[in-house]
Amino acid sequence: MTETESILHRVAEGDQDAIKECMERFSGLVWSLARRLAGNAAEAEDAVQEIFIDVWRSAGRFDPTIASETTFIAMIARRRLIDRGRRRARRPEVAAIPETIESDGPAFDPAEVEEAAKAALAAMERLRPEQRKVLELSIQFGRSHEQIAGTTGLPLGTVKTHARRGLIRLREILAEEGIDPPPADQ
Repeated sequence: MTETESILHRVAEGDQDAIKECMERFSGLVWSLARRLAGNAAEAEDAVQEIFIDVWRSAGRFDPTIASETTFIAMIARRRLIDRGRRRARRPEVAAIPETIESDGPAFDPAEVEEAAKAALAAMERLRPEQRKVLELSIQFGRSHEQIAGTTGLPLGTVKTHARRGLIRLREILAEEGIDPPPADQ
């Protein structure tokens, strides 16, 4: 192999043997960097895969007059690991869900909840069809306003208007039935 036939040049040309050779030759370097900078072993394994994919994609940019192959791969690894660390730092902490939930407020009676749900469903039946459809897609299927607009073919502003007016009308119907709906800000 001559100086111009480096592993990375062969990788850039799509040589399958060069890809295997690159992984064999540089896996120790990449793995040691990943173990040191990743959060845990599983994340290190994922990082190693990402790094070699990035090496494969970037191999065409390798210039032996600027850096050695080892330096080139180490810089890709370092950059990828720093990016992963930043993403990990931005992720919110997930708190464990307690086995029992203590409540300062009143306990919910399942019979009352069932009765309120039946009343809400009956109130939904009294809405205009377009309001009911928008609220069903939102509440029962978890669709966003944009998704509802795409599903129904209605303009986004119209979907938002139907949702708002439908919720206002639901409050009115529930109040007429003597059911105290939650405050408007919830």
